[in-house]
Amino acid sequence: MTDDKPTRRDLMKPLQLLGLAFGSALFAGVVTLVSMGFFQRRSPEQAPAALQLALIVAGITFIVVLVMVALMLLAVDPAQVKKQIDRPVLLPDPDAQGPNPDGTDPDAAASADPR
Repeated sequence: MTDDKPTRRDLMKPLQLLGLAFGSALFAGVVTLVSMGFFQRRSPEQAPAALQLALIVAGITFIVVLVMVALMLLAVDPAQVKKQIDRPVLLPDPDAQGPNPDGTDPDAAASADPR
């Protein structure tokens, strides 16, 4: 295995981002068409309205998914992607001490039961 660090360009592959956004938009458009009754036998005046609404929903979904995924990828530090973590992530760090240098926590005494 190579020790290459992934770059931001490697994380944000444009074809994958566009494919994800297009797939989400296609799904939203089909769901809108089905919910509007486009595939049922209805009057001819209702079909264009359903198609127009489905295209609007698909376009909005495409843009929102593309922007949200791109913003989430900007929050990722490429150097942290390959970093291995050998401890539970949700538990506190065992090496970390309290806020004071002597290891005591001043908030612990303040939260005691005042009697």
